[in-house]
Amino acid sequence: MAAPVLPLQQVKLPALPSTRLTPEQQYWKTFKNPLLIPSPANGPVNLITQPSAPSSASAFPSLTQPPDVFTVTTGARVQIYSIRTRKLLRTITRFDDTVRGTDVRPDGRVLVAGDDTGAVQVFDVNSRAILKTWKEHKQPAWVTKFSPSDPTCVFSASDDRTVRLWDLPSENSLKTFVGHTDYVRSGAFMPGSLASSNMIVSGSYDRTVRLWDPRVESRSVMTFKMGAPIESVLPMPTGTTVLASADNKIAVLDIVAGRPMHMIQSHQKTVTSLALASNGERLLSGALDGHMKVFETTGWNVVSGSKYPSPILSLRTITSGAAQEDKHIAVGMQSGLLSIKTRLSGQQKIRDRERKKEMEALLEGKLEDHDRKVAKKNKLRGSGWEKRLRGRDFLGEGVEIIIDGQDRKKRKREQGWESDIRKGKYPSALDRVLESGDRTAQLTLITALRHRSALRASLQNRDEVSLQPILQWIHKNIAEPRLVQLSVEVAMNVLDIYSANLGQSAQIDKMIERLHRRVRNEVEMAQQAYQTKGMLDMLKAS
Repeated sequence: MAAPVLPLQQVKLPALPSTRLTPEQQYWKTFKNPLLIPSPANGPVNLITQPSAPSSASAFPSLTQPPDVFTVTTGARVQIYSIRTRKLLRTITRFDDTVRGTDVRPDGRVLVAGDDTGAVQVFDVNSRAILKTWKEHKQPAWVTKFSPSDPTCVFSASDDRTVRLWDLPSENSLKTFVGHTDYVRSGAFMPGSLASSNMIVSGSYDRTVRLWDPRVESRSVMTFKMGAPIESVLPMPTGTTVLASADNKIAVLDIVAGRPMHMIQSHQKTVTSLALASNGERLLSGALDGHMKVFETTGWNVVSGSKYPSPILSLRTITSGAAQEDKHIAVGMQSGLLSIKTRLSGQQKIRDRERKKEMEALLEGKLEDHDRKVAKKNKLRGSGWEKRLRGRDFLGEGVEIIIDGQDRKKRKREQGWESDIRKGKYPSALDRVLESGDRTAQLTLITALRHRSALRASLQNRDEVSLQPILQWIHKNIAEPRLVQLSVEVAMNVLDIYSANLGQSAQIDKMIERLHRRVRNEVEMAQQAYQTKGMLDMLKAS
């Protein structure tokens, strides 16, 4: 009895790397529609701030939510923008030198700013009138902030190595904190339970982060020593943790335990700015390498990021509404550009839920199970399974029971090229499969021809017309990484058989030249890739 003739087993290409975006990446990609605003002073964008929510209702009894503005500091001016429209509302220019520290009170009526002369000035936002000027600092004042619990309290930090507390009605500072031995260029009021006591955290170029309590004598109540000058400090909303950036590292400092909890090292250059997003569940960092990175605040893993064309000096997540949802990501650069990306509306709540589920799975070590469930869900959703289920009866009555083990499946009808290769008509099989345009069938046939040592036979004795589809197939697939080896083998056979006939057909010669250019471009790109790999290996080794 003759053995049955079985069809060729289809050859499948290896799967490419997954391009599916995680819910976390999808969320940050919804910040689109970038608005690029050049600095009118042609200087770097030093600071971006937004009025913070008050820590208690008693401090601002009439305030239901922060005002709809954020500020941008560049050169000797402070620009006030609308959160809703992203338009410039007004500009304050009554400064004698470059403005450094800026903050708007939670009620949106008063603004405080420090400049390179050391002056600390308080302005009425609407009229831009100067309400108060203090000149006790002898060097640039880099930080000025309103207390979230006391509408008349302001603190400032300066290059004169001091941190000062001010009261709006008074003419002089209420408290001067001395202890830093170098420039103090970052600081903030502590939130949470420490806000009512107006406790302050500051970071200095003397490589220390210090915690100050106005109820104690003018000395720090806690000091953290770092390995490099402190560029930025950011208290977490709980009030028990402070983030501090020094060089290309971000330290997570535990105030309760009095020690560092974690060290984040993801940037290549100095981290200049820190900001919170997603109601404190995400940390944004900007650095001189032009990268903005997003970390989750449980395990401090990188979950997203983006690249900007210039070193980042300042960044801020602009929030809006009573729920303080992320609205814009504002980034200020050394080149003087201000970038504002706005979050698009749509399926945001669904994406947020998916993002939280994925993060929970990551923290519990069940990310692979989560990915399988999502992939299965998407596959079922895309296959129309619900319609098929509704159209069938699954009661199980009248089911045919097969006992003899015979295969009752109908064999798939044999295609023309399959019949040709079974009969040994190799050139005809190749012509048919190239004409069909079925990529899987083409790969299956050419692989089968190689295994039968019949590839050369299928390419021989061709005229100008029948040779063109083969050259077109080679040109199309020789740049595909999964088909390079097969395409090169076919091309080498074609050139070996027909090299003596070049110059007889203008069309064939043109296609050969086109293939030559394609191969040359691929070789050049491969050489560049190897050079880049070599440079990266050197950086890793160093």
